[in-house]
Amino acid sequence: MNRRYVTADVFTDTQFHGNPLAVVLDAEGLSTSQMQAITAEFGYSETTFVLPPRDAANTAWVRIFTPSREIPFAGHPNIGTAFVLATRAAAKGTPLPDRLVFEEGAGLVPVTQMKERGRVVGAELTVPERLTRASVLSAESVAACLSLDPGDIRTDAHAPQVASVGLPFVVAELASREALRRCVPSLVDYKKVLPIDGATSIYAYTRDFGDDTSTDIQARMFTPRMTEDPATGSATAAAVALIADVRGVSELSLRAGQGVDMGRPSILITTVDVHEGRPRVRIGGKCVNVMEGTFSIEN
Repeated sequence: MNRRYVTADVFTDTQFHGNPLAVVLDAEGLSTSQMQAITAEFGYSETTFVLPPRDAANTAWVRIFTPSREIPFAGHPNIGTAFVLATRAAAKGTPLPDRLVFEEGAGLVPVTQMKERGRVVGAELTVPERLTRASVLSAESVAACLSLDPGDIRTDAHAPQVASVGLPFVVAELASREALRRCVPSLVDYKKVLPIDGATSIYAYTRDFGDDTSTDIQARMFTPRMTEDPATGSATAAAVALIADVRGVSELSLRAGQGVDMGRPSILITTVDVHEGRPRVRIGGKCVNVMEGTFSIEN
């Protein structure tokens, strides 16, 4: 059986920028081990597999894999999957509702289409969980993980800490854009510090954005595979929710730049507000289609 796939670049409107994603459209009948092998073959930070929803009221059941494991939630896979499904449906003349709902390990994830002049250009999701704050780490340990000096870690707003809105990350603020540029993950020190409270990756950001006045923060995210992610929606959402929490504000909107230092610039727009009396975190951005094709699995 030939199975269709589409790739898209997420959090950008320019091909070969942003964070690439593979979306497997015909995932019925694939085993978990096959999905994991397909994800490793694509080699992207995540690949999604679209299955019929278990509840007909929802749009799809979406499973998300990194090259090493299945994860319950992530930002750019949801944004990209919604974009791919919406653009394909629109091209067939059977547009999807503006609001899609995906069934995932972390729960139901609502994703809203972003449109310009009637054309789908991206998506925005509401994260599945409220902010949770877990272990606090020392500046020294996080600095070692990123090959920095302890003085490069800024702690006046918050110390490095595990934060999550569906997927946990170590979130650390750096003192300067120059320090962010110097980050190099250290495998030895990662193994000393991580995993912690389910977090396996470090999201480092700075409010010193240099010459880029189009963003409020600049960030980089490093995985335990010692790779860098060009745009990390779940980590950005957790970081902005943490910033809002430590500032004691119920409303905050930030434009985050990521991927600049690796040649894949991305823009992620995150909003924290109160909806029906409860904190709500949303993250969105533009997307662009890149490739499509088919593959078959030999049993």
